[in-house]
Amino acid sequence: MLPISGGNTSAVQPSTTAGKTLEASKVQKTEEVPSCPRRPVLDEYVPEEAQEPSGRYWPGKGEDGQPKIYFDDPERAADAPEQPEAVPDAKEPDPAAPRSKGPERKEDELYEGSTDKVDREIETLKKKRAELKQRLNTETDSVRSKELERQLAQVERELKQKDNDTYRRQHTQIKKLS
Repeated sequence: MLPISGGNTSAVQPSTTAGKTLEASKVQKTEEVPSCPRRPVLDEYVPEEAQEPSGRYWPGKGEDGQPKIYFDDPERAADAPEQPEAVPDAKEPDPAAPRSKGPERKEDELYEGSTDKVDREIETLKKKRAELKQRLNTETDSVRSKELERQLAQVERELKQKDNDTYRRQHTQIKKLS
């Protein structure tokens, strides 16, 4: 192995050539740069023709500043009158016209919602789940314990489906109070 001091000295350049390369690297002198000021670049508005509706949805803000979803309806003609944006393609009911859907309701009638039936269903499912857990803990037969686990899983799925507010609202029984 050769010592560093014994390396090739011909690769080293004298300091006079290094100074010449720095001067040659200048591209332009200040006298060569044109002295005219540049105009600022501004955006320009170019109006577009009205595009055909494409059936696209986009988010925006409504008149009151709340978020709103807009829809570009391709079936509605461009020259058609604007529908109310809150409810597209909806007609406002005439207060003087009689209602045709359902029986007429008087203002002083009272109704009550009852979830008793749903509550009873949920209670029976909870009791069945507790009973199956107890039987599963005491079972020694592996075939029978697998059957009990299957039944327990089914009861828990049904309980998960029924023990929530949505199910209660959907299955509420409405009673008329006199």
